[in-house]
Amino acid sequence: MRAHARRSDAFYRVAPFALFIAFLAVEAWLAHPPWLTIARGLAAAAALALFWRHYTELRKPWSVAGFLFAAVAGLLVFWVWITFDHGWAVIGGEGTGFVPLRADGTIDWMMAGLRFFGLAAVVPVMEELFWRSFLLRWIDRRDFLSLDPRAVSWKAYALCSVLFASEHSAWFAGLIAGIVYTGVYTRTGNLWAPIVSHAITNGTLGIWILSTGHWRFW
Repeated sequence: MRAHARRSDAFYRVAPFALFIAFLAVEAWLAHPPWLTIARGLAAAAALALFWRHYTELRKPWSVAGFLFAAVAGLLVFWVWITFDHGWAVIGGEGTGFVPLRADGTIDWMMAGLRFFGLAAVVPVMEELFWRSFLLRWIDRRDFLSLDPRAVSWKAYALCSVLFASEHSAWFAGLIAGIVYTGVYTRTGNLWAPIVSHAITNGTLGIWILSTGHWRFW
């Protein structure tokens, strides 16, 4: 009975991430149409909403101090992301990113807003549920929900951070982000902390992209 519960617990945290990755694969095959990028975030959001009642780790309250710690960590990762964005720190070139511009060169704010929603609100929850709540703890214990995140091993910490980096073309920034978000989680023991850090990184990045036109970061 417990083995079945463990499989279900894993499924609820893996499925939205797997759906997101599947959309990424189709996007690459179809040369990254903007509408599919928007659909990716909306599909992941729908999956999270469907499984939300199963995310028991998100019912834990946390402190103002924890929020401030998470916020500072998120801003640090933002700085790393826009600083180490070329050369040896990037695999596969810089790319063009998501460009929400109309034919006349003005921003399509509906497209930009939906992309921002996916980046700043959906991705942080989806990825932290998968990378930190599930995979980080699952490496040490198959019954991962029973493991206090503050007790994970250094092996799990390192492996999860490296795998998180492999998900991003900006591998170095991804590695630092993985180390920081994992550190925030293992220090606070509350998944909302890395979610907030991740959301602040992505939200600040989104605002910076819209302000500067550095679309390749999208």
